[in-house]
Amino acid sequence: MDDDMNRENADEQLVNDAFQHLLDTYLKSRHRKKVDIITKAFNFARQAHKGVRRLSGEPYIMHPIAVAQIACEEVGLGSTSICASLLHDVVEDTDYTCDDLANIFGPKIAQIVDGLTKISGGIFGEQASAQAENFKKLLLTMSEDIRVILIKICDRLHNMRTLQSQPANKQYKIAGETLYIYAPLANRLGLNKIKSELENLSFQYEHPEEYNSIKDKLKNTEASRHELFDQFTAPIEEALKQMGIRYEIKERVKTPYSIWTKMQNKHVTFDEIYDILAVRIIFTPEKREEEINECFNIYVAISKIYKSHPDRLRDWLSHPKANGYQALHVTLMSKQGRWIEVQIRSDRMDEVAEQGLAAHWKYKEGEENEEYTEDENELNDWLRTIKEILDDPQPDAMDFLDAIKLNLFASEIFVFTPKGEIKTMPAGCTALDFAFSIHTFLGSHCIGAKVNHKLVPLSHKLESGDQVEILTSKSQHVQPAWINFVSTAKAKGKIQAVLRRDSRELQKKGEEILDAFLQKNNIQQSPAIIDQLALFHEVGRREDFLRSLGDKTILLGEKDLDELNGKNNTGNVRGWRKLVPFLGRGKKTDAARGGGNGQSLFTVPEKFNRKKPIYISEDTIGQYKFKHCCHPIPGDDILGYIDNKQQIEIHKRACPVADKLKSGFGNRILDAKWNMHKMLFFDATIRLQGIDRIGILVDVSRIISSQMNVNIHKLTIASNDGVFDGSIELRVHDRDDVKDIMDQLMTIEGLQDVQQIM
Repeated sequence: MDDDMNRENADEQLVNDAFQHLLDTYLKSRHRKKVDIITKAFNFARQAHKGVRRLSGEPYIMHPIAVAQIACEEVGLGSTSICASLLHDVVEDTDYTCDDLANIFGPKIAQIVDGLTKISGGIFGEQASAQAENFKKLLLTMSEDIRVILIKICDRLHNMRTLQSQPANKQYKIAGETLYIYAPLANRLGLNKIKSELENLSFQYEHPEEYNSIKDKLKNTEASRHELFDQFTAPIEEALKQMGIRYEIKERVKTPYSIWTKMQNKHVTFDEIYDILAVRIIFTPEKREEEINECFNIYVAISKIYKSHPDRLRDWLSHPKANGYQALHVTLMSKQGRWIEVQIRSDRMDEVAEQGLAAHWKYKEGEENEEYTEDENELNDWLRTIKEILDDPQPDAMDFLDAIKLNLFASEIFVFTPKGEIKTMPAGCTALDFAFSIHTFLGSHCIGAKVNHKLVPLSHKLESGDQVEILTSKSQHVQPAWINFVSTAKAKGKIQAVLRRDSRELQKKGEEILDAFLQKNNIQQSPAIIDQLALFHEVGRREDFLRSLGDKTILLGEKDLDELNGKNNTGNVRGWRKLVPFLGRGKKTDAARGGGNGQSLFTVPEKFNRKKPIYISEDTIGQYKFKHCCHPIPGDDILGYIDNKQQIEIHKRACPVADKLKSGFGNRILDAKWNMHKMLFFDATIRLQGIDRIGILVDVSRIISSQMNVNIHKLTIASNDGVFDGSIELRVHDRDDVKDIMDQLMTIEGLQDVQQIM
């Protein structure tokens, strides 16, 4: 009994201390001090969640307090958001309704809590379609009040910070959807610190070994980095002092996640990444209107000290990024022979870079002192794009998520209209994307464009600074091939909507032609008749057959009558399917591959413990499906996914397909571990590049076959102007074998680069 009392007292102290810390943080902020309503919300939430604990064992109310703390301290929000954060789980987890909250705390707080309740549960339901529906709700609510999504990001950040108490399969699901949706959203809203932390936490749980390895390497190189930083910045500090500028110089170190991403994308090692260190110059201008000029003055001064890289000047001063980021980036050659990026920004720009849009918001002096102004044009444009996509609901839910993701990840370019107006477009967009971004009519009738006064096709990729004039023709119509010419979500959505509409019209026309033909020949229309004719014309689907009739690529005549009458005579109209086994089937499936030892695939029973890991050994490997998308081999970080047939697929955790599965079907993800004993062989491909010389091929094959005792399955090498490039397909036991082979190969004279291909 005493233990229970002590625990309750300790809990109460813990909760009170956390809430006091929240109040202290709020009172130091620039907001008007509405302590009463925050205290009221806290007491209400505390009572509502009384007696409930989190998986970690702490009282549940600690979670809403932590979310409110992040909203206040790290995003810079005020009392309305703090109250909504404290109350965000009340409607979902207790008997209170949004109407109750509206009566007690007013309509604004209730509206935000309602928005948060709609998108709870990590936005993801049982099926991808449910997930996309919830995601649509999230975006629609977000356009009512941006604070909904900001608080949702705070909620996700706290869940990620306390993820260790969850089982491994839940960790992969939550980390996967965090990387897929929340980190890009945080980035788009300019929450740079939060974006980086979300990415790193996801990386830490998905690839613990790589994360710890990079962390250790960063620690080991810390002293040499500090030395480089001090030597590099000493003459810069001298120059800034002479200019009389109030400044601060900070060391920016790349995060483990961004280092790992670069290592994966560029196929380089940790030691080959040169931009791990960057230097940030943050100055306080005398006059706010002088800050852009001051950035360029500093740039001129430091480029007299160090040689600057001509292609690496990034000017986000005159045209900030869509998330509000402003700075001048320049890359300089240090005395140690290393390129170092220097980011020049004012204290205001720095605040916007770290806190994002929250740093812009103007707070009104009234009842709703926390209202943000609607002058964030870029953000509103983005919300408008999303609303347009939502107006054309797409049949495939995952397509919808991909469409949104295209917009989230896009980095911007600046394009000019013929009148000189600036339009922000995603990098990699085409002339057709630009046409659809201006107006659907313009896109639908686009025949080409003039870029910088030169005629170009629809598929021409635009670059920053291009001036674009769209050429149209009334006779032009949207073509199915156009979907390959566009990269923006808006254009893809519009093209698909037009194609779907055209398709429905053609189908209707085809139905009318078929009805007239059958009526003329006194034949009763039925689905079986349509299927029979479709099969006769070698068309797989009923809809495709009707469309072909509509656009006159199939014409009905005597042969069709003979076909119908012939079938009727044998009385086998309905039995035609038996003649065509596997209609529309593709190649042999993975299931047919099995695991090579004659085992049948494991089917997940109804009462299967999804929290426990599955172990893959020589005995059980044949029970699982190994997909072609990522070729996992023993030693890779892997996970399991229960497919629609209740069978288990194995993927690498870093596989792009697995990313979609984690965010779309999180409840079907399993933790999977290897339990192999170097008995089976797996395929692995290694790429080699280097300086060609006589005998190099002999050295390569000697190391692999004699020293490593590994079979070469296939070897391809091409030499060009003294440089060779090749690949070796090997049979190995596991990832360690691959690493040993790569380490040994790097000892060969003339070999410059050795990397494993997926």
